[in-house]
Amino acid sequence: MPPSPHENTAPRVIFGGDYNPEQWPRETWDEDVRLMVEAGVNLVTVGVFSWATLEPSPGERNFAWLDEILDLLHANGIDVDLATPCASPPPWLGIEHPEILPVDQNGVRLVAGSRNQFTPASRVYRERSLAIARDLAERYVDHPAVVMWHVGNEYGQLDYGDEAAREFRAWLTRRYGTIEALNAAWGTAVWSQGYRSFEEVLPPRAMPYLVNPTQNLDFRRYSSDQMLACYDEQREAIRAVGATQPITTNFMGFFPHVDYWTWADHVDVVADDQYPDHSDANSPADTALVQDLMRSLGGGRPWMLMEQAISSTSWREHNLPKGPARGRLDSIQAVARGADGICFFQWRQSPFGAERHHSALLPHAGEDTEVFRTVCRLGADMKALAPVVGSRIDARVAVLFDWPSWWAAEEPGRPTARMATLEQLNRWYRSLWSRGIPADVVRPGASLEGYDAVLVPHSYILESDAAAEITAAVRRGASLVVGPYSGVADSRGHIHQGRSPVVLTDLLGVSGEEWGGVPDEGVTLQATADWAGAPASPITASVLAERLRADDATVLARFSSGDLTGMPALTRRAEGEGTAWYLGAVVDDAALDTVLAEALAAADVTGPVADLPAGVEAVRRGDVLFLLNHGAPATVTLDQGGRDLLTGADLGPVLSLDSGDVVALDRRG
Repeated sequence: MPPSPHENTAPRVIFGGDYNPEQWPRETWDEDVRLMVEAGVNLVTVGVFSWATLEPSPGERNFAWLDEILDLLHANGIDVDLATPCASPPPWLGIEHPEILPVDQNGVRLVAGSRNQFTPASRVYRERSLAIARDLAERYVDHPAVVMWHVGNEYGQLDYGDEAAREFRAWLTRRYGTIEALNAAWGTAVWSQGYRSFEEVLPPRAMPYLVNPTQNLDFRRYSSDQMLACYDEQREAIRAVGATQPITTNFMGFFPHVDYWTWADHVDVVADDQYPDHSDANSPADTALVQDLMRSLGGGRPWMLMEQAISSTSWREHNLPKGPARGRLDSIQAVARGADGICFFQWRQSPFGAERHHSALLPHAGEDTEVFRTVCRLGADMKALAPVVGSRIDARVAVLFDWPSWWAAEEPGRPTARMATLEQLNRWYRSLWSRGIPADVVRPGASLEGYDAVLVPHSYILESDAAAEITAAVRRGASLVVGPYSGVADSRGHIHQGRSPVVLTDLLGVSGEEWGGVPDEGVTLQATADWAGAPASPITASVLAERLRADDATVLARFSSGDLTGMPALTRRAEGEGTAWYLGAVVDDAALDTVLAEALAAADVTGPVADLPAGVEAVRRGDVLFLLNHGAPATVTLDQGGRDLLTGADLGPVLSLDSGDVVALDRRG
């Protein structure tokens, strides 16, 4: 996290949000700053959507307002994350240069007047955005308020037009070198798709029938790389004028259009935008997974929650206000899972524009509101949590996930469209969350050294390097659980030849020959005598199942209904010092939880609190144990004690935790 240039250089949790002073008359600014100080705000992001204000006409620069607001913020002890405004070009740029506007898959060119109205492939857009970014950097590189740079905003723009076609061909030329290599990689012998030259290749626009899956996969890779190039050139321009502050941009969790593994080394601080839907009872666990991902992208370093909502959003069809308890829990949960910065969109609620009903730290009704009182309480909480700044989380579980695997797994033309990578990932992680066990999200092929358990919920693409790491981890003593329809394809999306999962069959001692969808009513599984800990309730499977053969593994459950009756559905095999489980079907939550519990127990992986009540989250970050009551309907008691950083009270040895409340128990010394 960036240090503050102000006199107080003690560790702090960054607290604040997006600030758009250009939307307000000058007299409002003084009130804003007064209330920011009252709330404990110490950083605001300025300029994200200011391009039309900064450059009202081509080449014109209007920096006077920005000079004044930065001076005002600094004078009041508030730091600035200064953004380049390139996420939303002014209308004149799209009107004068329509080639900068994106084209959708159907060939429709989108018009100026909203946000994200650009193609990352446009040379004109890149020149203009780089020019305004460079001028901002030159002017404010030494301004004492600026402690961080924020390039663009929520990169995720897709384009299928002629600008993209040109750049996609260049990307493919660099990747494959020759058109013969591309034809081999794409398998263009199918459906007579062979190309004579790169000039014949187009983005995967609307076609009469299914698009070549490897073409789609490469276009997704290209699009992510093209957006990264936009970010990189602005980052380099800021560095070129002598900037030493951290530079970042905001990720969006498990966002489908950007491969954050390839971006992670390009940001100085991993920052994320999180807008969980709290009408979903699984929201706390699913949000925790996103937060573990952000920590993992940064190699375990603290990260920053760049955006969230203090109450309701404006873009869901039916928006539920959070309420004070949920607004507080969301922020403290992020700190518990490694965030050293907690920010919101936005400071003052807009009375006009598309986000007029998006909640803000200062709502339409002003400071005499429950929302603003919640903000002030959060500001005090963040000050109290300063002792955790810089500390890390020790995760002994690795969960494999990769964007290209996700992309390839959900191409049309697969055994079932109901097999969703993120759905499986979330289901498996919820079992960890319920036990207070954090996980590192790991890219397949990365080192698994130091992990006692390795989970592979659904890794469609697995190459030999990933298989070697997985095998080595098991031989060292790790527990491994592999989910169905994993290890199906190589990095091109081509199906591995042989009995599946080809690269892991020796390790798992099981092999398959066919994947298929499961009837809507599901099928049943019957535990064998070898599964001593089988759940007492009937076991069901849905979505997808595999026709398997146990070659060198113990069968723990077999299909007991449907076409696969008698076939293995769950197996276990010892290898070296460890053990590997394989699930040949998507089993129900109770059965999945039982399998994962056995694997964790075999690896001696436990959470910080035994017998954690349902709905209560337990996370240990450094020397502080966080306990958050997300969903228990009434007060719960836990055999825990210590000084609560949030209140300063000494609690325990048995403490009570009300629904919606949280404690941060200091275990130092």
